Amino acid sequence: MKRNLLLVFFVFCSVGLFAQQPLPRYMTEEEKAIFPMYLESIVGSRDANPPSAPPRTPGEWDENQAVVIAWTSYTPELREIVRYAREYVTVYIVCDDSTYVKNNLTNGGVALQNIKYIIGDYNSVWIRDYGPQSVYLQGTNELAIVDWVYNRPRPADDQVPVLVANKLDLPIYQMTINPNKLVATGGNLMMDGHGTAFSSKLIVEENSNLTEPQINTIMNNYMGIDSYIKMNTLPYDGIHHIDMHMKLLDEETLLVGQYPAGVADGPQIEANLQYILDNFQTPYGRPYKVVRIPMPASNYGSYPPNSSYYTYTNSVILNGLVLVPVYGFAQDEQALEVYRNAMPGYKVIGLDMYDVIPASGAIHCITHEIAANDPIFISHKKILEGESSETSFPVKAFIETTSGVQSAKLFWSIDTLAGFNESSMTLVNDTFVANIPGQACGEKVFYYISVTNNNNKTLARPIVGSKGPYSFEVVGDEADFTSNVNEAMVGETVIFNDVSCLTYSTYDWNFGEGANPATASGPGPHEVTYSSVGAKTISLSLDGGQPIIKEDYVQINTAIYVLTVSKEGNGETNPVPGEYNYNIGTEVELTATPSSGWKLSKWEVNGSVYTTTESIISLTMNENMIAKAIFTENVGIDDNTSAQVNVFPNPTDGMLTVNMNQSKGDYVLSISNIQGQEVYQSMIPEGQSSVIIDLSAQPAGVYFIRIIGEGNVFLNEIIRK
Repeated sequence: MKRNLLLVFFVFCSVGLFAQQPLPRYMTEEEKAIFPMYLESIVGSRDANPPSAPPRTPGEWDENQAVVIAWTSYTPELREIVRYAREYVTVYIVCDDSTYVKNNLTNGGVALQNIKYIIGDYNSVWIRDYGPQSVYLQGTNELAIVDWVYNRPRPADDQVPVLVANKLDLPIYQMTINPNKLVATGGNLMMDGHGTAFSSKLIVEENSNLTEPQINTIMNNYMGIDSYIKMNTLPYDGIHHIDMHMKLLDEETLLVGQYPAGVADGPQIEANLQYILDNFQTPYGRPYKVVRIPMPASNYGSYPPNSSYYTYTNSVILNGLVLVPVYGFAQDEQALEVYRNAMPGYKVIGLDMYDVIPASGAIHCITHEIAANDPIFISHKKILEGESSETSFPVKAFIETTSGVQSAKLFWSIDTLAGFNESSMTLVNDTFVANIPGQACGEKVFYYISVTNNNNKTLARPIVGSKGPYSFEVVGDEADFTSNVNEAMVGETVIFNDVSCLTYSTYDWNFGEGANPATASGPGPHEVTYSSVGAKTISLSLDGGQPIIKEDYVQINTAIYVLTVSKEGNGETNPVPGEYNYNIGTEVELTATPSSGWKLSKWEVNGSVYTTTESIISLTMNENMIAKAIFTENVGIDDNTSAQVNVFPNPTDGMLTVNMNQSKGDYVLSISNIQGQEVYQSMIPEGQSSVIIDLSAQPAGVYFIRIIGEGNVFLNEIIRK
């Protein structure tokens, strides 16, 4: 009962204050005095439980169905907001007399279509701070409202989220009783739609009974925030709300106010920005894009604390509309142009907030968007740049909608006046994918994604679609060339090609030492071979200008080719069957010796007949080769050559004796190693029957002795120990 009496007392106290003058966004001295008791008075006065699973909080740039304002002070400014907002969303006006509001709007030339009224109590105009925060419940994507304890002792304001939830028939989840009681304010909270939120450390200071991890847990349970970025408060911003100096334009873009160096809150803003860039990334693992916008001085050239807190960041995004505060300053148009450049396709309107800003607020502070029903969530990592060497540019998107995706389409163009090309996106695992074909260097590509769900609702990303598509430039070095390989063997083909962005009249190539051809003209492709090894320096002169020189660009190595020796039938080859590696140009001798009762029919090289008469052939290794000796049986011929020759000792320590029982005519005796290299040769004249050979200078291994004469060939293996 005591708490209820206190609450009633605070209400009457506040009403008395309101009757005197409009409440500012900051807390008055009277409010500061009663705020601690006010917080105690509301303990246990409302039932509050978090959703069953962490929801998703959309970004301000996501689709909205409505905007809510409280019709109290600053009615001329509110009327201008309604004038433009009603064309993009439904406008809900919290008021105590809708007739009075309608008359005000009509007298100001504002049509009344798409405007609805919520009759109820309220204390102030600052609905951003106390108003309804939209979330989507996990699993169903049902729209719901979350609410916190407003950080002002303004009990009627604190009930507005309930009024709105009842009007729209939405569930509401309130962070108003322990252990989930959280004091907060909407102007100090910005979400990226992907689970990241930004605030100043005011959120920690005003919840001193909670640890920071406890605050994070509450924000996760009620709003699905899993990364909560908190920055130091600013010295001269008396309310410490981040919407007074920064804004999220999308999940990867920060709009940040900028003072002249060393002025007002400039140093702390720069420090906070650097803190974000050094420690956090976008949902796609990239650094945030930062857009700067001036923080203007007063008409007298003054900055805080010697002036009001003039800011251009306190804007509101309502689907394709952006309402920006202006003050009649020279920098107004510059600020509007910053928005137009950063948000192409949006309608950017400046509204005069000169009379509002002394109360520490502007457009964002006196509006609160309501997210759309039946949401279509499109998460897309924008293409920032394309390489001219790419054959296509994949466009990928994660798409979620409760009713299911009826169609997902990619629209792209290099000339938006000529229209857009359309491609269906295909679901691959959990991602929709379509490709933009590769484009020439220097082209600018525009694209957007359009999704229709099974309720026949269509949404584009960006939300303005063809009016302001994403864009990227296709880049490549202005003048450059490439080769298909950077390492090759002597004799192999290397292909050079110009990849410059521009087209030139003349192309003068020099392919370096040992090149064939040594020079060429035209953009290419040019096929070049090299006859020498080493690192080759390549140059290209365009239109007779200074050449592009790439030193040691292509490495040419000695070519290694493989000789594969095999046999068919009974007989021996030297080298024995197997694979052997040789440098390019090496001469390799091969010998075929048939077994007794067999003869050499032919040598085949690379599948073709090489010879049918010669048992010894010589090959030049300029390619990989397969040599095959084919033996066939003799018919009616007795070959006793092997019985006429005796080689001993075998194995040998180096000294070898060869005895021949018969010697009719001259014989040639040679010995070669297993690689086919000859290490000994001599002529044996007719009548000589014995030869002593010294192999002591040769390394240990397998050798082959060959004796040729009188149409016979003797081949035997020797082991040198």
